[in-house]
Amino acid sequence: MTTSTLPKSRQQLILAVLMVCSLLIWLDNTVLSTTLETLADPVRGLNADPAELQWATGSYTLAFATLMFTAGALGDRFGHRTVLTTGLVVSAASSVWAAFAGDSGQLIAARAAMGVGSALIMPGNMAILMWTFTGPARSTAVAVSSTSAGVGMAVGPVLAGVLLDHFWWGSVFLVNVPVVVLALIGIVLLVPDFRSPVVRPLDPVGMLLSISGLAALAYGLIRTGQVATWGRADVLAPIVVGLILLAAFVHVELRSRMPGFDPRLLAQRAFGGGNAALGLLLFAISAVTFYHAFYLQGARGYSPVEAGLAGLPTALGAILGAPVGARLVRRWSLRLVAVPALTVAALTMGAYGLFGVSTPLVRIEILLLVQGLSIGMVLGPVTAALISTLPLDRAGAGSAVTNTVRQTSSVIGIAVGGTIMSIVYRRAIEPSLHGVPGPLRDQARVSAEQARHVATSSHLPALGDAADDAFVHAMHVGAVWIMLIALFGAAVLLLALQAVRKPAAAGSEPEAAREDGPATDEAALGTGGRVGPVREGDDAGVR
Repeated sequence: MTTSTLPKSRQQLILAVLMVCSLLIWLDNTVLSTTLETLADPVRGLNADPAELQWATGSYTLAFATLMFTAGALGDRFGHRTVLTTGLVVSAASSVWAAFAGDSGQLIAARAAMGVGSALIMPGNMAILMWTFTGPARSTAVAVSSTSAGVGMAVGPVLAGVLLDHFWWGSVFLVNVPVVVLALIGIVLLVPDFRSPVVRPLDPVGMLLSISGLAALAYGLIRTGQVATWGRADVLAPIVVGLILLAAFVHVELRSRMPGFDPRLLAQRAFGGGNAALGLLLFAISAVTFYHAFYLQGARGYSPVEAGLAGLPTALGAILGAPVGARLVRRWSLRLVAVPALTVAALTMGAYGLFGVSTPLVRIEILLLVQGLSIGMVLGPVTAALISTLPLDRAGAGSAVTNTVRQTSSVIGIAVGGTIMSIVYRRAIEPSLHGVPGPLRDQARVSAEQARHVATSSHLPALGDAADDAFVHAMHVGAVWIMLIALFGAAVLLLALQAVRKPAAAGSEPEAAREDGPATDEAALGTGGRVGPVREGDDAGVR
């Protein structure tokens, strides 16, 4: 059976199943942000320090980033439905593990396993969608499927907040189980086992080098925040080793005949520069999201559900921003839409430097709405346009590169953002620790959450106020750095999307489809007309 023989009703049901799978990934990405403050609490959570919370977030993203291209190759070899189903089972099992984790180390390991599950889900999910739909229906299906990201961003934090207000922190992970059961039933009943006619190698060497390199680099950056200095051997050594391993990974992939991650694509100005800009944006988003969770529930004292509701404008803005950005790109150009939008997003992140413990909530909500709108106007149109610059036979490799860059940037963003927060907080809280007994002083230095616990248990209200002030100061310093990084991303995007030759005449072959390489002109990027790697009529095995 080929894709064209699937009845329309079945195609729509398959799309609904795939959206449930995608929703699971976005729930995994968002529920933890609302839970961080609770996990740091010595009584209600796991007494996790900032480094452990960074790893609880980063281990998931690290596994997700480095295993996606391997998961795509597994799908080609064993069938995308099989790999997708395996990913769902792994996600459910690891979610139960996370829910009942006895300490921070178990939670970090369980989150890494959840990242493995998501990595197995993502490539199969997209491949099945591409082979289920053809022609104009494919573009519509991709657009509809992408709404699951916005739904996950909106529902995840609020759902986590409701669960935390009524149950223990592990309940936020158990919500994945019924979602997985629903998705598995749909897959068994509806989804054929599509297989690629071309089987890619698994690339175990590349996978090992990428995972170990990123893990070492992230460890060094997070360790910096723990010891509050860059000069120690246990900081510099893992960073240097990580960079060497990542360089070796690039070397191995360059020598591979069929690399899972093709670094050559990043040498092309439009594709490489655009992905660099998106990477810098995801770096900034991850860092500012990490701050935001502690700001609302810690310094402001909001309940988890209140914090989740307060974050809704960002999600709603992202949902609205993507279609608005696509329409504006069709009217003007990608550069004239995406570069200003990324600049506005950077400025909204820098505006965290204006927040205090008594900033009116309405100002924060307006800022978050603008932030979400601007991010939505960048991510969707730029991602679609970058893939459209590649020849159709390279679009799959391009998608792997784009997703890996984005997830890797998120790992580093969490590591660097959390490290800046830890270093600045320690320096800011130090003057307020005079007179505090030694063991309590050491505990208060770890984080604002620990300092508030010491203040409550030891009846030192002034220490709690000082911890809030120190955290807000750390957030202000971090916000400036995050804004500068995102502004640098806007500058990179401006250069990447500069017109270097005029668009092809109407009716001529688009640059992106020529054999001599992808288009780099602004107009070709702005069209974003092609969404996936498979032409209508392409052969695709179905079992």
